[in-house]
Amino acid sequence: MAANSTQTASKLTGVQWAICVMAAIGFAFDIYELLMLPLIARPALMELGGLAPGTPRFNTWVGLLFYVPAVCGGVFGLLGGYLTDWLGRRRVLTWSILLYAVSAFAAGFSTSLWMLLVLRCFTFVGVCVEFVAATAWLAELFDDRTQREKVLGYTQAFSSVGGLLVAIVNGVVVQYAASLPALSTKWLTFLGTIQEPHAAWRYTLMSGLLPALPLLIIRPWLPESPKWKERKESGTLKRPSFAALFAPDLLRTTMVTTIMVAMGYGAAFGAIQMIPQIIARLPEVKADVKEALATTKIDDKRFDADKDGTLSEKESAARTRAIAGPRIQLAAANYTKVQEIGGLVGRFLLALLVVAIVSRRTLLRLFQVPGLLAMPLIFYAFAVADHNRSLLTIPLEWAYLESIPITPLHLCIFVAGLLTVAQFSFWGNYLPQAYPVHLRGTGESFAANVGGRMIGTSFAALTPWLSGMLSLGGASAEARIAYAAAAVGFTVYLVGLIFSFFLPEPKAEDVH
Repeated sequence: MAANSTQTASKLTGVQWAICVMAAIGFAFDIYELLMLPLIARPALMELGGLAPGTPRFNTWVGLLFYVPAVCGGVFGLLGGYLTDWLGRRRVLTWSILLYAVSAFAAGFSTSLWMLLVLRCFTFVGVCVEFVAATAWLAELFDDRTQREKVLGYTQAFSSVGGLLVAIVNGVVVQYAASLPALSTKWLTFLGTIQEPHAAWRYTLMSGLLPALPLLIIRPWLPESPKWKERKESGTLKRPSFAALFAPDLLRTTMVTTIMVAMGYGAAFGAIQMIPQIIARLPEVKADVKEALATTKIDDKRFDADKDGTLSEKESAARTRAIAGPRIQLAAANYTKVQEIGGLVGRFLLALLVVAIVSRRTLLRLFQVPGLLAMPLIFYAFAVADHNRSLLTIPLEWAYLESIPITPLHLCIFVAGLLTVAQFSFWGNYLPQAYPVHLRGTGESFAANVGGRMIGTSFAALTPWLSGMLSLGGASAEARIAYAAAAVGFTVYLVGLIFSFFLPEPKAEDVH
């Protein structure tokens, strides 16, 4: 009987495959939406607000775009976790994906910074709710522990596919934006007008609509979680409660996981996601921009030039922004591709190790200890890159990704992505098994949304603020951000490692 059970557990049914596919798509576009902002923030702020990178107001808005949506997502994500336990996993998952897909598409038509901020808030709400509903659903779909761990691990690996995909899409959009249909708000004149109807960042935002399309096809065949449904119909499903998370038997789990998830998100948002704000200082990026400015002819249709071909100060700034912006975006997209490949490797490595290593503490430290050493060194390397071109930014003859010449700095960000992103998959496996069925969504949402979204993402505002406090002998804005990211990366890894010694091991029965 045991052998037959094991054999049956090793094969997924068609319905189980459909659920896994839908969850994988959801995970992929969760990160797709989150990693979109670092790629589009700079050009969006320059167009919508006329803000110069490195200025106090620019840094303030970077922080607002990262943190305000995260707070909204955290607050409503808590509610979403509660609704997941009360209304069911399938219903909440479906509506959360539709919410972030539609709001992301609408954000492409933003005519002001405030409009972009509001729509990003809606996107974050959908993302925060979707993660909790999907992991709870998958955890309850399989009785076999090994199968459950593998499914949770491998479906979450698609998060990094989403991160890689957004970098690829952004790179393609930057190259072909001028050929895409011009965007207009003539049909909603009260919104204002779009200044640059072919801006690449707008098309990148609009691509977030993609996950809604397969959802409309698969949705009719998706069943509810069997464990949740069985208890709901039998009347044995307890009412979810936030207070229950702080009962004596769950208090330590709730507090430790919340702090540790916050530190993981702090590493991502306070350090790794600062890369697009840093790379403008790299020698090869500066050289590329300088060449583009020197060789690109003035387009009289786009810029109001005098008869002799000269531009006013305002028009000259607009030309510089239009030419330099895509070059910097493309470089940022290339670094993001390498980072997400590292994250993808980290997630698959976690999926392999999670079955082999029983101790959750040991498993997590395999990524925390190297990261504690690597993060400050990596971002210090970015800070001094313009002084060490021969060492850090010269392409390696043996390493190319498509047409991207890989440098030692690319390899550094690959390592940072591997060590940090793998920890996100760890929590996706750990949290569903740390709480009973009636508290699974609520418990996950507290750690992921209060810890990750509300506290962890605040480091995206902390790093630019800290960089503004640094003088460093007249260092550039980009260098100051790199130094601040190094300090933040080291600190959050250290705190996470300390709290790992207090992390409870899951109970033997795994899913109650």
